[in-house]
Amino acid sequence: MESGVIRISQKELHRYHVLKMVLEGKLSLSEAAVVLAVSYRHAKRLKKDAENGISGLVHGNRGRAPWNKTPDDVRREVVGLSESKYVNFNDCHFTQMLEKREGLRLSDETVRVIRRCEGIKPKQKRRPPKHRSRRPRKAAEGLMMLWDGSPHHWFGKDQPPCCAMVAMDDARGSVLALFFVEYECSWGYFELLRRVLRDYGIPGSVYQDRHSALKRNDDFWSIEEELAGRRDPTQVGSALEKLGIEPITALSPQAKGRVERLFRTLQDRLVAMLELDGITSIDQANAYIESSFIGEFNEKYSQAASESRSAWRKVPRNLDVDRVLSFRYDSSVANDNALRLGGMVIDIPPGPNKTSYAGVRAEVHQMLDGSWLVYYQDKLIAQAAACPIAEPIRARKRRKGVRAAHDSHWVYMASAPSQAPGEESANAPACTARGSVRRAKPGGVIGANRIA
Repeated sequence: MESGVIRISQKELHRYHVLKMVLEGKLSLSEAAVVLAVSYRHAKRLKKDAENGISGLVHGNRGRAPWNKTPDDVRREVVGLSESKYVNFNDCHFTQMLEKREGLRLSDETVRVIRRCEGIKPKQKRRPPKHRSRRPRKAAEGLMMLWDGSPHHWFGKDQPPCCAMVAMDDARGSVLALFFVEYECSWGYFELLRRVLRDYGIPGSVYQDRHSALKRNDDFWSIEEELAGRRDPTQVGSALEKLGIEPITALSPQAKGRVERLFRTLQDRLVAMLELDGITSIDQANAYIESSFIGEFNEKYSQAASESRSAWRKVPRNLDVDRVLSFRYDSSVANDNALRLGGMVIDIPPGPNKTSYAGVRAEVHQMLDGSWLVYYQDKLIAQAAACPIAEPIRARKRRKGVRAAHDSHWVYMASAPSQAPGEESANAPACTARGSVRRAKPGGVIGANRIA
């Protein structure tokens, strides 16, 4: 409060005007209490305060500095340290350093207010939450399938984490397929799709995230892709195209909230059930899920679709599902009738009338059980025994004598046997590993017999 100046509000000015009329006898105290919307007893207190003038209605602490106000010298020190020694520290971290190294104990909010009043902006912008509208469920079962993988300590914190692969129907919220693998990978999505095709049929669309097994996340275009006007999909994406399934990519975890909530429920209930039954391995868990868990879960949590008629499409009889759901690699047969792929060599036997396949471009498929099939013009020309499956890797393969990056193209590098040198395996392929081979992530090889 400045000397000789009284700061009052409009409310206080109105009260003084009414009470002055009471003091002058122009208005009764009962009428004044009604006008001021206070009780009669409180109106008597206000009248007594108004006898000392308008200053009697002003709170006694007005104009006084708060007892807990931060001293000016401390504020200047905080601002100085913010702009010099701790310029790269956020508010919370800066507050901790003030107490630990400068001997100043202030609250986070006090430091934040001081810095904002001096125009010091926060280190990171706190964006307001985006408006997200709820997506209605599809009307009929089979119109949309959602799938995803969830890494988690499914067998307890003392056990290594693994990944649960799940597919669910959007209309009913029911689990279509569920199993565990070591990590989220293309093989897991192929196996999900295989089980859905076997038990239900072909869905109209699939809602998915931007995992590298589902969507190309690189920005490279080969010359062939530029001429075609589209980029080649991933291995899983190619299978979806052949089956006529429309992939819909979610741009945020909130967009696929239904499958995220499903994982939250599974991490609560399924983990408890696995612990109760003493299940601590992937094989045991997959057997338990297939035998009883999915049926019991759907009985409790699935709901009826708004339309009773199903929208699942039947799998055509003439469709080779195993070939569609496989890892495809293109490779040329050399003059020695051997096909080299990712450091492996597969011998091609002679065709009809001892025809040689040297120089032809063949399709090499690694099936979900790890075995190899070689096709030429849709005819099977060679086979090889199973070997472990690794995640396919896209790598630039530069053409001989060409250095320009735009003249390179992308190829899939096949997996190679994972046993140690000199070690023999019952599942060793009918091919020889030669040269260097690019490996998948450590521990990421999935055995062909992982899931029955």
